[in-house]
Amino acid sequence: MKWCKFISVALMSLLITLASAEAAGECGRMPIGQAASSLSPCLAATKNPRGKVPPVCCAKVGALIRTNPRCLSAVMLSPLAKKAGINPGVAIAIPKRCNIRNRPSGKRCGRYIVP
Repeated sequence: MKWCKFISVALMSLLITLASAEAAGECGRMPIGQAASSLSPCLAATKNPRGKVPPVCCAKVGALIRTNPRCLSAVMLSPLAKKAGINPGVAIAIPKRCNIRNRPSGKRCGRYIVP
């Protein structure tokens, strides 16, 4: 009986630890890959600083800034973004190019500063 209680407590502790570790990322419980794929309409705009930013991209970026601005930075600096050929120096300016008013301007994103 004591062993059952011990095993139950150990399993509960393990589950709590795993759940909190899963939510500890920059994007919360959303895996960074999922956050990155939600920003796929922005791909062309991350490569060309003079290219037009699609309205759907602006909507996705605006939503991410409202819910979790640190996640946007994490996506831009992720190895996934690098593999996709995203230029972080160009990508960091997308919120400004979209005229998002509540963007985290002046905040750091790696070695970049949000304009």
